[in-house]
Order: sequence, then C-alpha cells, then structure tokens
Amino acid sequence: MKVQVSTDKRVDGSTAIVSEVTTMVESSLARYRERLTRVEVHLSDVNGPKGGVDHRCALEARPAGLDAVAVTHNAQTPFEAAKGAVEKMLRLLTSTFGRHDDIKGLSASGQPT
Repeated sequence: MKVQVSTDKRVDGSTAIVSEVTTMVESSLARYRERLTRVEVHLSDVNGPKGGVDHRCALEARPAGLDAVAVTHNAQTPFEAAKGAVEKMLRLLTSTFGRHDDIKGLSASGQPT
C-alpha cells in the first residue's frame, strides 16, 4: 500500500505533518495493507483566513480489483480532519470488503438462505 499526501497552498505541508499523517494512515489501515494498492490523502483549507472548522481531508483508497472509494471529513486542524477521514474510510472498507467477500446464498450463521 502506497500512501500519498498532498496539501493545498494554504495548509502547512511541512515534512512533520506529512510524516505524521502518513504514519497514522498506514497504521490505521494496516488491516487492509495487502488489499489496497494506493491511498491518496489531500488536505485543504476551505475557508482560508476566515477561520472556523475549515480544514478538509479528502481520502481516496484504491482496493485491488475494485473501484476506488473516497470519503471527506472537516475539522479544526489538518490532523484532526485526516483522523476523522481515516475513521470513515475504515468503516467504508469494512463494509466494501465484507460485501465483496460475502458468500452468496448463506446467511450470517452459515445456513443456506
């Protein structure tokens, strides 16, 4: 799994923030490491100098053999936005892979339907 982090011109794209977000994404999505080819993280400042809840993280994961899935999350800081987006992505990947791996014709208990 390759993690790419990008920022817009209004977000501090220092090495420390990029490294911190990359580490958080890799550790949080480690469960799906073998099933994902790439994860793209884009951090942006929505409101500019106005302030408020203005940082957005758009997170796109590319599962091998499936269509890409994406989520967004807004928060006070870029790291909080990334953390919220990763939590949403975990739920989405669990659902996506669960449906994909589900054996047709069997209930959750393993009995035929």
